[in-house]
Amino acid sequence: MSWYYTAKPTVMPAENFNPSADAAALRKAMKGFGTDEQTIIDILCRRCNWQRQVIAETFKNELGRDLIKDLKSELSGRFEDVIIGLMQPPVNYLCQQLFKAMDGIGTNERALIEILCSQNNEQMHHIARVYEEMYNRPLAEHVCTETSGDFRRLLTLIITGTRDPPGTVDPEHAVEQAKQLYDAGEGKWGTDESVFNKILAHSSFDQLEYVFEEYKKLTGRTIEQALKAELSGDLYHALSAIVECVQMAPHFFATRLFKAMDGLGTDDTTLIRIIVSRSEIDLQNIKDEYEQMYNKTLVSAVKSETSGDYKKALCTLLGNA
Repeated sequence: MSWYYTAKPTVMPAENFNPSADAAALRKAMKGFGTDEQTIIDILCRRCNWQRQVIAETFKNELGRDLIKDLKSELSGRFEDVIIGLMQPPVNYLCQQLFKAMDGIGTNERALIEILCSQNNEQMHHIARVYEEMYNRPLAEHVCTETSGDFRRLLTLIITGTRDPPGTVDPEHAVEQAKQLYDAGEGKWGTDESVFNKILAHSSFDQLEYVFEEYKKLTGRTIEQALKAELSGDLYHALSAIVECVQMAPHFFATRLFKAMDGLGTDDTTLIRIIVSRSEIDLQNIKDEYEQMYNKTLVSAVKSETSGDYKKALCTLLGNA
């Protein structure tokens, strides 16, 4: 099953980890006039998240200071966004990104899709729980106020976490589900979006892979072709994201990164979010996929779109400093 790719991170736990030495070096880098950004990059971009949490704790216990507060007062711009992002526990970081996508005027639907549609059930439950702790508001309720229609219904199904656990498969049922998808879309006049939502939000990623194979056998068309023909807008993008994450999550994130840097200007928020949040999961796979898809390295693309300490930090996270 292609869903079982071997996830390869670019950021690993540092060997011979010495939190006291790291804390002291960070304090020195920020003390007095000017800031030694390179030291901050060398330490924080080359430690895994739990090591960063230990450094922050040591910084407080041994130096009596708040590391995040100090970093915020010394850094600025996109570089600050990267470093502060790295200092959050991974789930808290994603919750913060979800909140930012919905806060204020307008909603960043693509960010909601990217974060919510790529999670399995256990991850989704964890995110929903932490979101409510952080913002004193249920995630599902907040999403409901910012979205509408079938798109809202799909995201609500995902957030309330009714997806079958990883590994849950029933090949016979997959044949039936493929037929249901056909009958709800290409096999009729108009589209019954609720059937697409139900199957793609409830079945495990493993089961969906069987469903998509059966769909192709049944209709001679891929599920992607069916979605494109039957759906549009945010619902189409969300269901397509689920399909991509089922078939090969690194492909989905590589595409997102390409779009973030393609054309005029750069979507730095997406660039930072994916590199920070995937660095300890499968960023190496994403790099490999990017190079295969676009015939250039992700590092060279990032280098041409960014500059200064921001560029150095991202390239270090990508394993190419």
